[in-house]
Amino acid sequence: MAPTLLVLAAGMGSRYGGLKQIDPVGPSGETMLDYAVYDAIRAGFGRVVFLIRPEFEDAFRNTVAAKYAGKIGADFVFQSVADVPKGCAVPEGRERPWGTGHAVWCARAALKDPFAVINADDFYGAASYRGLAAFLKAAQGTRYAIGGFRLANTLSESGTVSRGICSEEGGLLTSIVEETAIAPTDVGPGRRFSGREIVSMNFWGFTPGFFAGLEEGLRTFLARKGSDPKAEFYLPVAVSDLIAGEEASVEVLPCESAWFGITYREDRPKVVAAIAGLVKSGAYPGNLFG
Repeated sequence: MAPTLLVLAAGMGSRYGGLKQIDPVGPSGETMLDYAVYDAIRAGFGRVVFLIRPEFEDAFRNTVAAKYAGKIGADFVFQSVADVPKGCAVPEGRERPWGTGHAVWCARAALKDPFAVINADDFYGAASYRGLAAFLKAAQGTRYAIGGFRLANTLSESGTVSRGICSEEGGLLTSIVEETAIAPTDVGPGRRFSGREIVSMNFWGFTPGFFAGLEEGLRTFLARKGSDPKAEFYLPVAVSDLIAGEEASVEVLPCESAWFGITYREDRPKVVAAIAGLVKSGAYPGNLFG
């Protein structure tokens, strides 16, 4: 069975200042999402599921999904603050959803086969998708995967970033520690980071069995922190808890492909130039879905 691609696209991009997921960056008006779906199709993914906010549905259907007709099946699911495990309550006054772990939980009914999870606004590279697809086609049980990128390749010249620094042993993930406010000047010989550190860029591979552990983690989170209006249930934390409890193992898949993303509006010209270079080299056609 071909794996499914779950695209987390519910965020507005507060630092960017708009719906960056559908902002054109390619030579024929392609978006970052288009490159993700194109790479997923040629890696062997058979279906894409977009996790969005209900108010984005028309924009995504008309601007994004329509161009994939006949190339890959596309479905939509919505992240709602009210979607919590049975028996759990939503605190009065809570308006925003619960973070990336909760986002994946909200997509559970649409994911019956092994699946990847990605950010809508990141470019991971064709080789990364091929490696994750190969893993998922043989995946079973509670052995999952994470794409590991080098920190030095994931920075922004326009501002600081937060990154989950991964530790591994024998090719398996042992922990993820969130580091905030990382600037390019923090990376290099004798500095805060070497740049060779493996980081999580939210590029994951799971089986449907993941939802049992995810539900357990969400229940625990809501019991402990549900009353905190700013608390979020992050996907890396949920996975780390499963590893710590020996309820899952996570293989680290080295990703040496060029990664780039749009965190700040000032990042966009660099992304446009990088994609233009890839098109010129023949890595991508000038019109992905024309």
